Amino acid sequence: MDDETKRQVAHLALRRDVPLIICDVDEVVLHFVRGFERWLKERDLWLDPASYEFEGNVRRRADNRAISDAELSRLLEDFFHARIGALEAIEGAQAALEALAGEAQVVMLTNLPHVFYQARRRNLARHGMAYPLVTNSGPKGPAVRAISEKSSEPVVFIDDYPAFLESAKAHHPDAELVHFLHDPRFAPHARQVEGARARVNCWDQARQVIVDALNGRS
Repeated sequence: MDDETKRQVAHLALRRDVPLIICDVDEVVLHFVRGFERWLKERDLWLDPASYEFEGNVRRRADNRAISDAELSRLLEDFFHARIGALEAIEGAQAALEALAGEAQVVMLTNLPHVFYQARRRNLARHGMAYPLVTNSGPKGPAVRAISEKSSEPVVFIDDYPAFLESAKAHHPDAELVHFLHDPRFAPHARQVEGARARVNCWDQARQVIVDALNGRS
């Protein structure tokens, strides 16, 4: 974790005697890919769902050639500045988290440059998900462990990206993992995560899995 992530974690006001849900943002509660694809279309580009990565899969409509990684980095940076605060909510996310918050604490953990913290916070709040937010970079395991140390009760971590779930398990083996993959175009490319409690594609499924995990049901 970098110093800013550590600072944000340190300022979380969590109770030790209440279970904890640590929830990813992009492609779990907000439609990042949907917003990015609209951005690409406006620039005569498109996203090829040939793998689980953006690199090598953003192509020009004119000749179907992939843009370079450097071009992709600039494009993503421009997209963040222009649209990161206006992403749409994934169906069912708000209602499920609101219900879950009745029996657990919710913390949003997102890999996003810290400069976009306020834009992300406002975006989530507009969708009724004004939960404590932590911005992170790199593997999520250290942040999951640090946040989890604030609670002595069960911890559930939900994310779409296999490497982040695996990192969480490596740093906090007691965490219950939920692999959330709602986009059927990309889900087949995501490897199975060893030790994950479940792999789900919607919030109706995710909610029940999380309830069972919080209550120690198999």
